[in-house]
Amino acid sequence: MQRMAVIGGTGLLNMATGQPFSEAGLEVLATDSFNVETPYGIVPLKSFRLKHSSEEKTLVFLQRHHNDGSASKPPHMINHHANIWALKHAQVDAVLSICSVGCVAADFPPGRVGIADQYIDFTGQTTTFHDEKAQFTSVTIPFDEGMNQHLESTLRGIQNLSDERLRFTYWLAQGPQFETAAEVEAIDRLGGEVVGMTMPREAKLCREVELPYASLLIGSNWAAGREPGDSTADLNHESVSAEANSRLGPVWSCITSLLTQ
Repeated sequence: MQRMAVIGGTGLLNMATGQPFSEAGLEVLATDSFNVETPYGIVPLKSFRLKHSSEEKTLVFLQRHHNDGSASKPPHMINHHANIWALKHAQVDAVLSICSVGCVAADFPPGRVGIADQYIDFTGQTTTFHDEKAQFTSVTIPFDEGMNQHLESTLRGIQNLSDERLRFTYWLAQGPQFETAAEVEAIDRLGGEVVGMTMPREAKLCREVELPYASLLIGSNWAAGREPGDSTADLNHESVSAEANSRLGPVWSCITSLLTQ
């Protein structure tokens, strides 16, 4: 892949030094930070110009919760339209989204990295570029299957997994509050296997602009009521973020393997 965009958090960007690239045989030729003006607002991007063998590659990084230098923007206030418009007009070949999720399914424990295979969005919040003229976009298969196959193979190797399931259905919660134990029980019964507050809105917009999109899921915590031995355990944003940031090794392996394939 020649030009790839990654959507993630500050923890991922902080790791974007020479080491993850050099370990994959990528040489950093130049870096650049710039703002993109879109019809929906300004989006800050960071780009890495890389070299692999004799080929040049570009990695464009978008911090999902960017907030003009202030504290991270809460999930229900993220300007997804501006973000995806900026990436589309950066002429990237595909988008890889990195998401921290609560684990609902018993076979996806915290600490594992998986792949989004489907999503469920019952929030009732419309996310589309087509507000003026009706246009209906098929999302039967919402994620790029070629990317998912490559990601699954990479994750199995880096995590030493064989038959374990790695594809899951993401349930979109409205936030910014974490879910109640009763909500998680309902999510489980309705087919949600991980829960988060952002990703499907990106996936919908990418499908509308025909931008291939895949999402890595970092299991950062058991969802509410699912903590083994303590179904009343509270969730804490700081500890959830810290756990996600400690699991970025497999994520970087996926990023660099897509760039060098």
